[in-house]
Amino acid sequence: MLRRIPLFQDLSDEDLVLIEELAVEKQVSKGTVVMVEGTIGDSLFAITSGRVKVFMGDEDGREIILKILGPGDFFGEMSMIDSQPRSASVAALEPSTFKVLSHEAFAQCVERAPRIATMVMQALAKRLRDADRKISTLALMDVYGRVANTLLELAINDNGKLIVGEKLSQQDIANMVGASREMVNRILKDLSERGYITVESKTITIHDEKLPPSF
Repeated sequence: MLRRIPLFQDLSDEDLVLIEELAVEKQVSKGTVVMVEGTIGDSLFAITSGRVKVFMGDEDGREIILKILGPGDFFGEMSMIDSQPRSASVAALEPSTFKVLSHEAFAQCVERAPRIATMVMQALAKRLRDADRKISTLALMDVYGRVANTLLELAINDNGKLIVGEKLSQQDIANMVGASREMVNRILKDLSERGYITVESKTITIHDEKLPPSF
């Protein structure tokens, strides 16, 4: 199971056995808030089943979804390393299971298998690059471009069809691009009318990968 998580896939069998011994399994139900932005945390969560959303919110209940994660993904690595407040909140979108590695357990892993530290540093570097790309997208594109870019980022090949891998509501997409649901509705309708996508229930099929950047 741990081998399927990119963070651990290049480790030796001995290293994986060590992590398995120190990690704790945690199961949560749909809707459970796994971590809260601003609280002190010290654990990394590796997802073995289920899906979660990583988001930031304000006092009025508005939120921006930073990422949707599934099996093989992980979160909480920064606070595991520096024991500082969480930079975002995480909630389960469906029943989920995690392997949880605490700061103390991670320190033991690094002491006994230094390669693990290198894997975490590489993962952090990738997360930083992804964050830079997202910041650039939000800063340089209008809402239309951000919606189109988000659809393409989430797209997967399913039996020869390019579909958005997550079944997202218009509000979900709005929360991901920092826009209103009404604006997202207009953009999806425009993309559909122009033949770029098909929307059936919450399944979006992309017919042309060169989605237009604006109306």
